[in-house]
Amino acid sequence: MLSNYALLFIALAAGLCGVKLVKQKFHRQKYLPPGPPPHWLFGNDIPKEYPARVFEKLTNEYGPVISLQKGSSLFVIIGKNKAAVDILEKENASLVDRPVSIAAGEVLSGDKRILLVGQGKRFQKLRKALQSQLNIKIVESYEPIQEKAARNVLLDILEKPEQHQVAGKRYAASVIMSITYGKTTPTSYSDPEVQQVNKCLNRLGSAIRPGAYLVDSYPILRYVPGYLNTLRQYHREELSLFRSQLDAVRRQMANNTTQPCFAKYLLERQNEYDLSDDELAYLAGSMFGAGSDTTASAISIVIMAAAVFPEAQRRVQEQLDLIVGKDRLPSFSDMDELTEVNAFVLETFRWRPVSVGGFPHRATKDIHYGHYVIPEGATVIANHWALSRDPDVFPEPLKFNPGRWLTEQGTITENLKFYNFGFGRRVCPGQHVANRSLFINTAMLLWAFNIKQDPSAPIDTLAFTDVANTHPLPFKVKFEPRIANLRDLIRDAL
Repeated sequence: MLSNYALLFIALAAGLCGVKLVKQKFHRQKYLPPGPPPHWLFGNDIPKEYPARVFEKLTNEYGPVISLQKGSSLFVIIGKNKAAVDILEKENASLVDRPVSIAAGEVLSGDKRILLVGQGKRFQKLRKALQSQLNIKIVESYEPIQEKAARNVLLDILEKPEQHQVAGKRYAASVIMSITYGKTTPTSYSDPEVQQVNKCLNRLGSAIRPGAYLVDSYPILRYVPGYLNTLRQYHREELSLFRSQLDAVRRQMANNTTQPCFAKYLLERQNEYDLSDDELAYLAGSMFGAGSDTTASAISIVIMAAAVFPEAQRRVQEQLDLIVGKDRLPSFSDMDELTEVNAFVLETFRWRPVSVGGFPHRATKDIHYGHYVIPEGATVIANHWALSRDPDVFPEPLKFNPGRWLTEQGTITENLKFYNFGFGRRVCPGQHVANRSLFINTAMLLWAFNIKQDPSAPIDTLAFTDVANTHPLPFKVKFEPRIANLRDLIRDAL
């Protein structure tokens, strides 16, 4: 039995530890980045609609790095490029981790979606497997698939110009289905399997937004009976979908009828990469999901920008006419020379970023930035919407100006960068595929058509969906063929 002296000593020690912890907490809070004052109990309100736009306003009010508190969670939002590079690039080893995501990560994704998996062995093996098939050398072998699908976009628009956004979605689904699962027939956006994947993506996009689910700020809610039942059902549905796609490839492999694809590669090396069946299913499924969703949106943004900024469109077409002419379609062999096309694409990435709010990182140690401290455990987010409108890097940011990406000699400048694919060791591994998809579609679309606004339906360039990977809402444009025998040229190329 403990003596009174021992009990007194334990009480004093506990009290001193408590005082120390309180002092540390107040010390850290003293050096937190500024932000709107939080409620003493509930913390800050996390915006429920278009949070990236609200965070941009807070950046303009409080500075390049701001902090928000919600429950036990601390959010640090970065809205200026210099701060983003100084923190997320230079300190990237301490920001590889993801914050604990109960709703989108653990429940909806079964903690197997690489986008949300935390730092550690699972992330390393998933990333290694992805990069093996998405490095620049391998990606070049996808060019025939991408060129064929881009030609089909032109035919789709000739047939149904009012469905131009569906044409872009069909392109993205067809290319990623071919690369991921070896599909050889053209994929329609209306295919049931594609619709199922996109339903899963919409659910993820809603669940991943900051503040979307209170359980991420108040983890005790996970124990409330029935609270997460809907998300659990969503997880079962998407896991079943991803497994079914993988099983189809397995059956083809057994019959020696499968085409080279990412899923086949993974199945052949499952033991080498130490992947469980569910990890493998999610890795292939996530590759299709992420690649299809973002590429379709980016193509739609190219069409919107061409219609709204005819002078920028004309400069691209002048170079296309000079280098490609009107007797053949553009191809990847023209990529180095078509600098106006590349500049146009880069400016669309900046003008209307697809991953508009960025994705969260978790600090695994205290990070010092100027007079501020980003404490260990904080959720750190680069707000791409604000970064794209940073006048210190992009003068006149509201102006659509592809020329900002060109040197006086007409080459792509190396002195300017927009981090649309993310930062550090969490940069999107599919960026090479995405860049090439946007190049070939932009080149072909602007070579084939004059794209114009419909005077009866002016385009609202801020009308976008409010999810993690955003899409333009439906908009009307007119496509005027620039080539007399356009349809014949496309069919001959196909």
